[in-house]
Parts: sequence; C-alpha cells; structure tokens
Amino acid sequence: MIINIFTIIQLVLSILLIIAVLLQQQGAGLGAGFGGGGGIQTTRRGPEKMLYKLTIAISILLFTTSLAIVII
Repeated sequence: MIINIFTIIQLVLSILLIIAVLLQQQGAGLGAGFGGGGGIQTTRRGPEKMLYKLTIAISILLFTTSLAIVII
C-alpha cells in the first residue's frame, strides 16, 4: 500500500521535473520560451531563478522517493 503511494508521488514529481527542465532553455531565458526575445544574461533573475531552485528541489524530492521505494 505505501509503495503505491510513493510510486504515485514519484510519477507526479517526474512529470513536474520534465516540465521544469523544458521551461529552461539554454541561453535563451524564460521569456524566449513564451515568445519573447532572448537576451544574453549571465545571472538568473526573477522567475528564472525561482524555476532553477524549483528544479533542484523537485530533483531532490524525486531522488528521496526513489530511495524510499528501494528501502521499503
């Protein structure tokens, strides 16, 4: 029963991680993904920084749920 819950959580996290990674286009910025111009930026600002941190958090959660499934 608990393995099914972890599997569902892992499925949701993996879909969220795919979406977060696809929104981050290399060198183009978040605005270019929605039709805006892609200027060169050396630092992450605003939504790009939030999306970057969200990607890291989702990947850590996905890793921990994977370990939990293996341990259980």
